[in-house]
Parts: sequence; C-alpha cells; structure tokens
Amino acid sequence: MAKEQLDRTTLDLFADERRPGRPKTSTLSRDEQLRINKRNQLKRDKVRGLKRVELKLTQEAVDALDELSDAQQINRSELIELLLLNEYKKRKKNRA
Repeated sequence: MAKEQLDRTTLDLFADERRPGRPKTSTLSRDEQLRINKRNQLKRDKVRGLKRVELKLTQEAVDALDELSDAQQINRSELIELLLLNEYKKRKKNRA
C-alpha cells in the first residue's frame, strides 16, 4: 500500500510526522486548562472585590447597552455598574 500524503485514515504511517499548527505547550487536557484558568480568574476578581452577577436581557437591551457603552468608551459591565449606582444615589437622595 502506497503512502498517500492526503490520506489520514492510516494513522500509523503518520505517527512520526510533525503536523503544522499550534504546538502543545501544556500536558493538561483542554478541559483541565479551562477549569484552572476559570479558577484563577475568579480568584483575581475576588481580590479586586468583584462579584459575579448574571443577567438575561432582550436583544434590544443588549443593543442599547452596546451603543451607550461605545459612546462612553467603557465596557457593558462598567456601564451597568455606573447606571445602577447612579440610580441608587438618586433614590437615596430623594428619600432624605
């Protein structure tokens, strides 16, 4: 049987051949790498005093957030925090 360069079904013929692409830099599986990266991200957020909050919004609300955040050159998260704190301060001021 001839070795065909495009035939990848006969894996034993290509076991030694180096394939182009991103080199493997970690011995961990991709799932394990993602788990570790997420754990590290949560630790960084905790140190910065951040808490995770999940929202479900309509596409219209997301589009509005994107437009407003682009205009103010901040990300959505920062915009939501800014709007929330401004509303809280306004209501607190009106109660006093």
